[in-house]
Amino acid sequence: MKDKKELSERELDRIIEMAWEDRTPFEAILFQFGLSEKEVIQTMRANLKETSFKRWRKRVHSGVSQKHLKKRNPDITRFKCTRQRAITGNKISKR
Repeated sequence: MKDKKELSERELDRIIEMAWEDRTPFEAILFQFGLSEKEVIQTMRANLKETSFKRWRKRVHSGVSQKHLKKRNPDITRFKCTRQRAITGNKISKR
């Protein structure tokens, strides 16, 4: 597990981005960055404005969010927009 001081700005931005995304579970953040749910909450509290943090916490724990794998609909595996292009051979496929 990394100490908060060891997180680069890029890693911190990515953690916040993943935490905001409802379909990204806390377990994914733990796997990728080694931060538990409690540590993600502390990171969000330290790096967001108070009103933004409160809005995020309310959404995450209101039942609307899918942030916990155990609460998640098993049909949700990964979000992919129908307009998202497939990437093959390091080239973006054309329509």
